[in-house]
Amino acid sequence: MSHLPTIAEELQPIVWQDGHLLLLDQTQLPAREEWVTVRDVAGAIEAVRAMRVRGAPAIGIAAAYAMALAAHSIEVPTMPAFLGELDAQAERIAAARPTAVNLAWAVERSMGVARTCSTPAEAAERILALAHTMREEDVESNRAIGRNGAALMPDSGAILTHCNTGALATAGYGTALGVIRAAWDSGKRVQVFCTETRPWLQGARLTAWELARLGIHATLIVDSAAGALMASGGVAAVVTGADRIAANGDTANKIGTYSLAELAAANGIPFYIAAPLSTVDLDVKSGADIPVEERPAVEVTSLAGQRIAAEGVDVWNPVFDMTPARLITAIITERGVLRPPYEAQLRAPHPSPLPQEKTVA
Repeated sequence: MSHLPTIAEELQPIVWQDGHLLLLDQTQLPAREEWVTVRDVAGAIEAVRAMRVRGAPAIGIAAAYAMALAAHSIEVPTMPAFLGELDAQAERIAAARPTAVNLAWAVERSMGVARTCSTPAEAAERILALAHTMREEDVESNRAIGRNGAALMPDSGAILTHCNTGALATAGYGTALGVIRAAWDSGKRVQVFCTETRPWLQGARLTAWELARLGIHATLIVDSAAGALMASGGVAAVVTGADRIAANGDTANKIGTYSLAELAAANGIPFYIAAPLSTVDLDVKSGADIPVEERPAVEVTSLAGQRIAAEGVDVWNPVFDMTPARLITAIITERGVLRPPYEAQLRAPHPSPLPQEKTVA
């Protein structure tokens, strides 16, 4: 790209420009639209760990470009030496955050390309080309997820979503929020509720901002209001994203997702996961085997730099929780809508979607 996207254009939070990576800094939204320039692997790792870029698909694309930065920075004459240094950088990138499987997926794809090359220069160019391709694939995948999920959304009822799963969490368009977008664009005048999503407030800061940018009216609720909202009959469907999906369909996602799934089941509300197949980790049998990242206590004890908790209190701050497959009505992917039991479909080279559920009224 030769320029940064403006407010009138499709939101593109990850841009490669003039040999370096530009990331829309999500820690500054919605107050300011600031771009972070990433010139090396250390900068990419910092951006991922500091939540400047977040969302499993977006982290994967950022990792692909980090691999391109690494490849272009290595100055050795032979391929064995190049691969050795690139592999060391790959390990650093893959360790930036442990739960989102897209991170390791992108790194492994990049290393796979490098191993087929004859020279370091060829490898560097092909890894960059792969990053561009992965970025384009992600946008197209998200649009397909949106189309596949739109039919499941109510014609005029309410949808509840959690965390941020829009363009900011991907290379563009979004996953669960992409489903909502596609439903809206198809003429369905759905009402959208988004949780604030403590402690980083991705729903309040990012989802609400994206929906306003798209002209889709949304109502913000505190996380603990979701049960009351569902019990009131005010929700027809719940749709969230995923950071990792185990082979049996168990899903790791932003903390609070499991609670929403249990509440949805208790109130007879369908609960959907919308995610690309790159989020599936077939090496993990169930959610019990997925590592869960824990982050610093200050994220809970402080808000916008101001301490809000009593001094001396202990904090448990897991970033994700596990939603068991039994609570998931369907997993919406770019290749179709999958329903339980999930494992055979997730393991199939080209999963065949089962018949779609009728649209919720």
